[in-house]
Amino acid sequence: MMTIAKSKLTSQGKITVPASIRQKLGLTPGSVIEWTENEAGEITVQRRTKFSSEDIHNAVFKVPPARKGFEEINEEVKIQ
Repeated sequence: MMTIAKSKLTSQGKITVPASIRQKLGLTPGSVIEWTENEAGEITVQRRTKFSSEDIHNAVFKVPPARKGFEEINEEVKIQ
């Protein structure tokens, strides 16, 4: 594996994604990146698309959204 860029972590846990990586991944302000870990403990970072494969599957096969119970609906509309 070859290092293609480096970033420095701030005390608040923030990093800057180098311009070359932003261009390669097509990242723009508001883009979401996803961190994943495989069985070997290796961490990868990739651009998260707007829709997940599950979202696309559900749209194509017209899967109805999961039904919500009374308590769950009340939690969503609760005024704090």
